[in-house]
Amino acid sequence: MKKYKDALDLVNISRRFEKKNAVDNLNLMLSSGQVTCLLGPSGCGKSTTLRIAAGVEKQDKGEVHISGELISDGKRQHLPPELRSVGLMFQDFALFPHLTILQNVIFGIKSHGSKEDIFYRGMNLLERVGLSNICEKYPHTLSGGEQQRVALVRAIAPKPKVLLMDEPFSGLDNRLRDDIRDQTLSLLKEEQTAVLLVTHEPAEAMRMADTIALMHDGVILQEGAPYNIYNKPVDARVASFFSDVNIIRGVVKQSRIDTSFGWFITPGIEEGTSVQILIRPQHLKIDFDRKGKGPFPTSEDGVPARGFVARARFVGNESLIELRMSADSSILKATVPGVFLPSKDTPLWLSMRRDRCFVFKI
Repeated sequence: MKKYKDALDLVNISRRFEKKNAVDNLNLMLSSGQVTCLLGPSGCGKSTTLRIAAGVEKQDKGEVHISGELISDGKRQHLPPELRSVGLMFQDFALFPHLTILQNVIFGIKSHGSKEDIFYRGMNLLERVGLSNICEKYPHTLSGGEQQRVALVRAIAPKPKVLLMDEPFSGLDNRLRDDIRDQTLSLLKEEQTAVLLVTHEPAEAMRMADTIALMHDGVILQEGAPYNIYNKPVDARVASFFSDVNIIRGVVKQSRIDTSFGWFITPGIEEGTSVQILIRPQHLKIDFDRKGKGPFPTSEDGVPARGFVARARFVGNESLIELRMSADSSILKATVPGVFLPSKDTPLWLSMRRDRCFVFKI
């Protein structure tokens, strides 16, 4: 029998609501000092998973272990949230309006410590997030960013074994959000807390996580380090969740498929199989003409394909170009750093690197 020694182990967890499996035989492990982001679209089961870990929701089957101890089997054994040594942080912060900031922070600290120790712990945490000077104020007088930081230090003040965070940054404006995320991550690393962070934003998961678990329809599609899950997706759903993708379809013939960008080799895929090639807009290269290019493709960029500009937009730090391809009238998107706004119907040539493409069966 396996010995569960991680900070949090969710083992074969399932939860069903009416006729739908919100969570379906899910397995997830968290280690101390690591941030795991449970990422996915709304309704995929990620918040239900977090609530099961917290003890707010009871699973239909499976086990929850914390530091090797069985916390819940969904039946006979089910420890309530307040006895699980977990910290909870939700998007509404849920601060106590009648308590000062310091009183909010130290509320959950166990009383076996001296009053001086508890006071020092609370003030030290507030100082680390730059709020010690307003410790006597009340929550309603604080900005959203300040309330978020208070909620964070309140959750970690009792030194929980696991911190569970459900969309904690969603109420903040974009400019403030990145600063708060960075400050939060720094504090969590200092505390060596095991963190399960639920989010629907890929950028947030990439910024915060040591490990990303991408969830869809109650199951984890892929789990791994941000770099690996972004660059080595297991299927089209994973690849397309992290960014826009262009899709080129074809049928395997003689271990390859024919496209307007030349042949794509498809070793190991059966003859006659329908496949799709995915490539992100930033990996398409744009040229105005083919001067100097020989009749044969390079091994890196393949055969250039001609298209005509359908639309060009400047979107901040880059330009997004949509092209209608001559070969099949499909629309492909490419991005270019800075300002590049060719007129509609301008002919352009696209090429794409083979090592930046993903090939999946349909």
